[in-house]
Amino acid sequence: MMTPAQQKAFDIGQKIMALQRRFVTHARYRELEAKFDALLYHRRAGIELGQHHEAHGIAVIGRSGSGKSTAIRRLFSRHSDLQLLADGVVRADVVSLTVPSPATLKHVGHSCLQALGYPIRRDRTSGIIWELVQNHLRQRQTMFLHLDEAQDFYSSRFRSEMQDVVNTLKSIMQNRIWPVGIILSGMPGLMDLFDLDTQLARRIEPIHFAPVSYTSDGKSIRSVVEQYAHAGCLGVEAIILQAETVRRLIHAASDEFGLVIEIIIGAIEEALVAERKTLGLRDFASAFRRRTGCIDGLNPFLSEDFLAINAGKLLSSLEREDRNWRRKREEPA
Repeated sequence: MMTPAQQKAFDIGQKIMALQRRFVTHARYRELEAKFDALLYHRRAGIELGQHHEAHGIAVIGRSGSGKSTAIRRLFSRHSDLQLLADGVVRADVVSLTVPSPATLKHVGHSCLQALGYPIRRDRTSGIIWELVQNHLRQRQTMFLHLDEAQDFYSSRFRSEMQDVVNTLKSIMQNRIWPVGIILSGMPGLMDLFDLDTQLARRIEPIHFAPVSYTSDGKSIRSVVEQYAHAGCLGVEAIILQAETVRRLIHAASDEFGLVIEIIIGAIEEALVAERKTLGLRDFASAFRRRTGCIDGLNPFLSEDFLAINAGKLLSSLEREDRNWRRKREEPA
């Protein structure tokens, strides 16, 4: 039996989780969706006809907080018949993993094999490791290999090592027996990968999750605030829908759409905890303060000269901490 305080926390937690499961469709996602569907159905048609032409891929490019990882998860989940890699299931239409650290070709190959359920000794060469990766992808009938944080896969300062990465990606897509499409998601630096090899650039199409702005996205973001507040059973104070507040929200999110959504959800949680009926400016200020630990003078929702605040710097330190934590959690024991 829960206490009233525990029941309140539980109820709020359920509402917040429901909000986090929501997805806002936008132009960048629709472009990604159309391209992925074309690759998926082309590949399925080839398999049905017994033809295995070389595969192609997609590179989703965006800064931290742009929403690219969320968009890719949505992309995969919308196909109910698309089997993701899971325990106890042999077929895996999609294998998705985060590029580990250190992101050497050999280490990434080890991580792929571990994800596929085939760990091996670390004294194997990277060439043998990736041959095994391709073999196990074929056995699992994998159509797409997704590598998140892929810019780290291309962080070597030695051109020969970078070319090895390019050659490995091409060999996966060009495998004569079972070609696999490559989906990369990562920071803008990932684009440098395609400057090394024109063949790779032709096979992997970049889709940019560009920063948002008030001019192009202000109206839609105002609508998103209203939609999320309504889903959280809250009204919206008039000041929240004013142009200056929407500009403050975009700036607080460092112009990244994914962070805009996270801050909106954070503000709704603040309002629910305080048992308010409407979503107000103080809720957004509290959400940003809780997220960054900043003083009020550096809070874009409170400071008069909010454009002078480097919100990206305040957010990036926490992003690095979160990323390091995720990497440690995903490293093999």
